[in-house]
Amino acid sequence: MKLIIINGPNLNLLGKREPEVYGSQTFEDYLYILMKEYQTKKIELEYFQSNGEGELIDKIHEVGFSYDGIILNAGAYTHTSIAIADAISAITTPVIEVHISNVHKRESFRHHSYLSPNVEGIIIGFGLKGYKLAIESFL
Repeated sequence: MKLIIINGPNLNLLGKREPEVYGSQTFEDYLYILMKEYQTKKIELEYFQSNGEGELIDKIHEVGFSYDGIILNAGAYTHTSIAIADAISAITTPVIEVHISNVHKRESFRHHSYLSPNVEGIIIGFGLKGYKLAIESFL
């Protein structure tokens, strides 16, 4: 099984950015743990991060017809990007939307997702564990 985690803007700062909201672990450290755990289950796990909307769309297009699943945390683009929503709608690979924090406990503009109507499921508020839950949803 071939899965990819795609992270959007500012998620490259995990471990440094607002640790009270996002925790103190870097995503790279967490990804290493996930890769070790799932390699024995024959899951090929890739990772891509970009702060640019167009680069995220390009990656979704690139993998959206050949991978078994996409785990997407589009960061703030979740609440603003019709273009990313359209990219998800245009592909055949299922997408799980992940958010580290509970967006419904935060600012009101974070309560709406343009992506949600086009994804298979949403995992919100479980910290980095949300990525593992998303992987498990594909098994």
